Amino acid sequence: MTAVPRFVLASASPARLKVLRAAGLDPEVVVSGVDESGVLGSPEEVALTLATRKAEAVAAGLGGPPALVLGCDSVLELDGEAFGKPVNAPEAVSRWRRMRGRSGILHTGHCLIDTSTGRRVADVASTTVHFADLSDGEVTAYVGTGEPLHVAGAFTIDGLGGPFVDRIEGDPHNVVGVSLPLLRRLLRLHHVTVPQLWDDTNFPR
Repeated sequence: MTAVPRFVLASASPARLKVLRAAGLDPEVVVSGVDESGVLGSPEEVALTLATRKAEAVAAGLGGPPALVLGCDSVLELDGEAFGKPVNAPEAVSRWRRMRGRSGILHTGHCLIDTSTGRRVADVASTTVHFADLSDGEVTAYVGTGEPLHVAGAFTIDGLGGPFVDRIEGDPHNVVGVSLPLLRRLLRLHHVTVPQLWDDTNFPR
């Protein structure tokens, strides 16, 4: 791309949008509506497949000027299994009782499509998460807030779940839902730099 393209986020996640905006980016948001169930493979493969499907769905239906469309999807790997959002509170409680005092790997698939050429680049960022050893009361209280039902892995590090994560190894933004270093590398493969996409109207003067 020679001209600076539109930047579109194919995700309904407010956390991803917040991370991007904090980094100076202000993408258009177009929700893909992709069915996230029934995808098989390793946790990394599941994350990458869903990210690609989201980007493809939005890119295919996008009108107007050419755009770079970013699809992302996160899953938590625990004991070799992939876990997305829990379907209900009892599942979230069961998940946390399994996770507490242990470590998992948060994988986020990223797919970036140039709608002017159809070219896509994709990769997975992985961050190790060490969970605190929560009491039953803490598990019940946290699930009772409703937050774990809306996020992959049933936890956050940037919200109410922050006190329940002892430490991480890797990119913290990846745990929130989008790896900024990986996004930078994918953009460069499309010959676009992060500063080109900055919305400098929001910068302090």
